Amino acid sequence: MNVLVVGATGTLGRQVVRRAIEEGHQVTCLVRNPAKAAFLSEWGAQLKVGNLLQPSTLNSAMEGIEAVIDCATVRVTDTLSARQVDWDGKVALINAARAAQVGHFIFFSIMGAQHEYPNVPLMNFKHHIEKYLIGSQMPYTIFRPAGFMQGLIGQYAIPILEEQIVWVASESIPTAYLDTLDAARFAVRALSVEAAKQQVFPLVGPKPWTSQEVIALCEQLSGKKAKVRTIPLGVLRGARRVAQFFQWSWNIADRLAFVEVIAAKEPMYADMTPVCEALGIELASLTSLEDYLAEYFQKMLKRIRELKVKQPKVKRPF
Repeated sequence: MNVLVVGATGTLGRQVVRRAIEEGHQVTCLVRNPAKAAFLSEWGAQLKVGNLLQPSTLNSAMEGIEAVIDCATVRVTDTLSARQVDWDGKVALINAARAAQVGHFIFFSIMGAQHEYPNVPLMNFKHHIEKYLIGSQMPYTIFRPAGFMQGLIGQYAIPILEEQIVWVASESIPTAYLDTLDAARFAVRALSVEAAKQQVFPLVGPKPWTSQEVIALCEQLSGKKAKVRTIPLGVLRGARRVAQFFQWSWNIADRLAFVEVIAAKEPMYADMTPVCEALGIELASLTSLEDYLAEYFQKMLKRIRELKVKQPKVKRPF
């Protein structure tokens, strides 16, 4: 199948590209900067230069495409805003796919998007894009991930290894993190399963974890004690109001808005049994957070030991 992957250079997108190629699909990646996406062409993907905010480039990218997998979303470091990427860009992408009569549109939303969070921009845009896609009359599959394990490395694992401060909110909602490799499996499998069309699926890992539980697991696996500092929700709300004053920090303010999701205390978890049955994936095959972090710390601790061995010994003058 000829598949267009959008957001292909991201943490999730690159895994979708690799998985789709491994399963024999012809993959095209929509990229803004071909030089930064060269590794995708080395894997066997074709690169098409395009931009979600330039509809004419989307129309040309859709030529010969049978399915679209949309993994794109705004990043904190982006110069573009969430409205530009996750609303304007997505509307343009859906319109281009519909005009090209693409047979399947797979969209990565976010867990909780079925509820309205008008004060949380990213959640709000995901919610309305879901509605727009469903109303487009185009065959679709919507996945709602709760969070990815890869994001926990920078948030918890690295600070603990480097004996830096780990900042956590004063309240935590249990979140069932998923490995992006597993998310890619579900997305690519949906391409060949007719029953996946016109469906909205949750996408979560084996069990939910609080921040405190993730930190405790990292401490156990690393052998190091975390330096934890707690931030009250009120302080996070105040920080968001300050960040909203400056255009360069709008995306940071949008991320801080997730404090309202935490305050709602809705667990980011769902039963994956129906999803696995529908797509023919073994529930037991999903990567657990214990196994994911154990592999990470094993590799990192081994590397640290090797670096210590290689360090030259300095002879003392006396």
